[in-house]
Amino acid sequence: MNDIASESRPWTYEQVQELIALARENVPASVISMKTKRSQADVHAKLSELGLSVPPDA
Repeated sequence: MNDIASESRPWTYEQVQELIALARENVPASVISMKTKRSQADVHAKLSELGLSVPPDA
């Protein structure tokens, strides 16, 4: 098991701002996932909703 919660929880304004900042810095989704304590699927879904993307993981 990992420490990332599997249930979907709402994104706060501050979390969305952090997500946007990390995406603009081209931080990989795996790193964003660890920093935000969310699954990569949640990260990709929110980025897609915002019209953003991140580089593929190496």
